[in-house]
Amino acid sequence: MSRLIDTGLEQLASMVFRMGEMAYKTVSLSLESYIEGINALAQVQDLSETLIVMADEAEDKAFELIARFQPVASDLRILKSYMKVIYDFERYGRYALDVSQVQRASGGLEQCERWINESIREMSEKVLNMVRTSIASLKSHNVELAKTLSETENQVDDMYFKYLDRLVEKAPATNKCTISSVLVARYLERIADHATYVGESIIYLATGEKVTLR
Repeated sequence: MSRLIDTGLEQLASMVFRMGEMAYKTVSLSLESYIEGINALAQVQDLSETLIVMADEAEDKAFELIARFQPVASDLRILKSYMKVIYDFERYGRYALDVSQVQRASGGLEQCERWINESIREMSEKVLNMVRTSIASLKSHNVELAKTLSETENQVDDMYFKYLDRLVEKAPATNKCTISSVLVARYLERIADHATYVGESIIYLATGEKVTLR
């Protein structure tokens, strides 16, 4: 027998899924524009602000369900998981905006040495795949897919620290490329972290098990 809260949970899930699609669009546009040296700050800022509005609406919906229906433990687990995912999707947008702000200030990778360009491109590809995977696993509540985020996040961390080591060894003391690439590499590492947080929330939502994927 269907409960009144079930309809509300389905509505909330739909809101979170739409937010995930918007988050992917935001991160993808930001990284592509940085790599290609295109100023997309205005568009990324609009998308990031839209994510904030969507997050507020989804959080309001979650609190409404708690206030109206006195959810049982399994419902609260779902609500808690969605609220954590909402925050992580919002952070995707925040870091995407940071990347675009760096691009506007520095011009992106066009003046960088080839190895820097290749390193940032490789990190970007892996991180964007993590964002895509986190959203796909959420939609299907696919625990095994969510768990794959852990290995990729470890790879991103390893790439990040190796990049910093190489930068210290090879790069000039200061230039726009060095500064901007370090900032963007850090933002990529943080987006990867939030993708694993989404994975942890999905596993908790689906199984009730609290795991750490980092």
